Amino acid sequence: MKVDNFRLQLGKQEYIPIVIGGMGVNISTTELALTAERLGGIGHISDAEVCYVCDQIFSTSYTTRKRKKYSYNAGNPDKSDIYFDLGEIAEAQKMYVEHTISQKSGNGAIFMNCMEKLTMRSSSETLQARLSAAMDAGIDGLTLAAGLNLRTLDLIKDHPRFHDVKLGIIISSLRALTIFMKRAIRLGRIPDYIVVEGPLAGGHLGFSPDDWQAYELHAIVKEVLDFLKTENQNIPVIPAGGIFTGTDAVEFLKTGASAVQVATRFTITKESGLPDNVKQNYVNAGKNDIVVNTVSPTGYPMRMLKTSPVLNYSIKPNCEGLGYLLDNKGKCGYIDSYYRALEAREKDQRMQITDQTCLCTGMAKYDCWTCGDTTYRLRETTNKMSDGNWQLPSAEHVFRDYQFSEDQRIQKPRSEEKVNS
Repeated sequence: MKVDNFRLQLGKQEYIPIVIGGMGVNISTTELALTAERLGGIGHISDAEVCYVCDQIFSTSYTTRKRKKYSYNAGNPDKSDIYFDLGEIAEAQKMYVEHTISQKSGNGAIFMNCMEKLTMRSSSETLQARLSAAMDAGIDGLTLAAGLNLRTLDLIKDHPRFHDVKLGIIISSLRALTIFMKRAIRLGRIPDYIVVEGPLAGGHLGFSPDDWQAYELHAIVKEVLDFLKTENQNIPVIPAGGIFTGTDAVEFLKTGASAVQVATRFTITKESGLPDNVKQNYVNAGKNDIVVNTVSPTGYPMRMLKTSPVLNYSIKPNCEGLGYLLDNKGKCGYIDSYYRALEAREKDQRMQITDQTCLCTGMAKYDCWTCGDTTYRLRETTNKMSDGNWQLPSAEHVFRDYQFSEDQRIQKPRSEEKVNS
């Protein structure tokens, strides 16, 4: 069987059951999301560091203005004075979403991944601004990620699109789902879909640093499906993390899942926002080059390539310009680690910070090479060229390979060297 034998039903709309995950900062680009939409699936964009992303795409100056406003505080470990301008957050979010939505050309959908853990110094207010602006701009769906999102629905319950926009939640355990569902039922707003993200996913993991290896995606998905059946809730379940082939996807679809969410194979596509040299690092990575560490200030374990430049950071915190992970008191784990290392450093000695990293700067500069567990298999999906580099496939090629492949086969793209010779 093929993925194309199945369809995802969300309300009255039917989709190819392939969802491209929302990889930030701007790895899941507008172009990548639009490819999925054009082909009848669902593409995500991410609102991670949305003001910075708009600066890169539209030459706005949100980050520069914020840095100038708080320049007096640049050498101070106390960041409690720093706030984002809610009007600018909403403006940037609307600009980014409208830019993407306006280019839709197919029968698919564009969703936005919104992370609760992107606390931005004032967690509730900034999250509300991002969610509301995305709905104002016409986003098809909002995927609530990176946290339990216990109060997220309350932030948008009065928005006129609260019952119109598709709402989903990313969870990694049945317990997380049951907690979220209690509030959703009270508000009369059941999620339209549930993404179950397993321990093989890329980036932040929804497990504790010590026990993520004890879990398995198929088992979690079955628990969730059984729970929903018991509760008489007909909500589409979308597994994510480690689904590398169309055959992997079919195994979930045959047992009750409604679609799959995939990302790793799309990181090296032409449409991905990663720089081409970084994409080459991904394809060249071996299994031993992939690590799960605890350097993220969010407190979540995170999977990345161990050659990520961010792991050698000793840069000064740039919270005045960025500061997306500042908590409600203006705190961030990297700030504490940086100033401890600065105080302990001897003259002419290079600072070493090993327990935390500056994730805001690292993600913005594409220095944090987050990846899925199956990244070491990317070389199976493409061709090595005569200059030693790997051919970068198109997002359409990867999407269609998921959609139509069988028997664990992976169709490599047609060699560009042969085409051009």
